[in-house]
Amino acid sequence: MTDDEEFAEFAQAHAERLRTTAYMMCRDWHLAQDLTQTALTRLFLSWRRAVQADNLVAYAQKILLRAYLDHRRRRSSSESVPGVLYEPAYRHHPDLRLTMLDALGHLPARDRAIVILRYFEDLSVEQVAEVLEVPAGVVKSQTRRSLAKLREMLGADQPALFA
Repeated sequence: MTDDEEFAEFAQAHAERLRTTAYMMCRDWHLAQDLTQTALTRLFLSWRRAVQADNLVAYAQKILLRAYLDHRRRRSSSESVPGVLYEPAYRHHPDLRLTMLDALGHLPARDRAIVILRYFEDLSVEQVAEVLEVPAGVVKSQTRRSLAKLREMLGADQPALFA
């Protein structure tokens, strides 16, 4: 199998998950698609080095996270898209999902990334520390603080969300 075919297979298998992760970080489906395309483009450009990684999905998530953080640093990150945005159907309690996404949106970018990578992407503390290039202790303390903030923001909805 050629490098192009390997990449195409990887991209097809993981693009939706990467886009969902991007959406949870930025809360904008159009921007999530752009960030996913940027991450996949960067991954393609470094494919020969990337396939040597122990965990190719984590490698792609790291590229996605960096693309998101780069976007947040640029001035153009304050742009907004008017109109109705597509969001996949959520089977269980869509109103609670929106409440959770809104609460996540109030966390600073790095704290949001830590929570998403730990609890939505199910990465270990060590894996998150590696992706963010911070000590594991930072991930632990920021997770604890972020979860406390989320609990405070969610109030009465907390038991249903964390059941």
